[in-house]
Amino acid sequence: MTLKWPEAGAAHPAISGSQELRTRFARREDLALTRAEFAVLKRLSSPEKIQDFLYALTANFEIGGQTCLSVREVLRRRRAHCIEGAMVAACALWVHGEPPLLMDMRAERDYDHVVALFRRGGCWGAISKTNPPVLRWRDPVYRTLRELAMSYLHEYANKGGQKTLRGYSRPFDLRRLAPELWVTNEKNCWNVGETIDAMHHYPLVTKKQARRLRRRDPMERKAEALLEHRRPRP
Repeated sequence: MTLKWPEAGAAHPAISGSQELRTRFARREDLALTRAEFAVLKRLSSPEKIQDFLYALTANFEIGGQTCLSVREVLRRRRAHCIEGAMVAACALWVHGEPPLLMDMRAERDYDHVVALFRRGGCWGAISKTNPPVLRWRDPVYRTLRELAMSYLHEYANKGGQKTLRGYSRPFDLRRLAPELWVTNEKNCWNVGETIDAMHHYPLVTKKQARRLRRRDPMERKAEALLEHRRPRP
């Protein structure tokens, strides 16, 4: 089941600050999680604790094929890549009464990146799962989503050192998808990725600006090559 977005011109509930949505806690029964699974999310009572939990998960190197694991499967397998970690983070935020929001960042000649969003004091922050060090957590100091997305621009680069970030999506509220599609799904949650990829994305740079972006220098590329988890040897 996929719920529709508001009509054009209507305030998006994730942004409007609706008291009803902001304080609606997800119960274990709503999510269909086991007591043990729900207890893990219940312990993650702040964005900082959620981020630390994601850091502790092994990177999902997708050995055997591409995956988009649900919250349940990430908790079971103890590994994740960006969108998988973002869904876990969003679910944990929902358990604690905050909207489960994802933002997609679109790249050119590179992979997209998905983060979970949260707000503190009217400013946006991001929770992120990555193996390299540079596209991770963002403190809630950004007044707009554009500011937040722009904070990733300099570090977002491909193996050739080209800066590849080009746009960002509006927030996607995961409450618009039935929990069985992304929380307890025992198969891949391709529908989540397809849904946010199909959303309107706002440009971060013009084509002229993109042509002028300087490649990351050798020292920056060397620093970005640092990885938290190494791919297992065959």
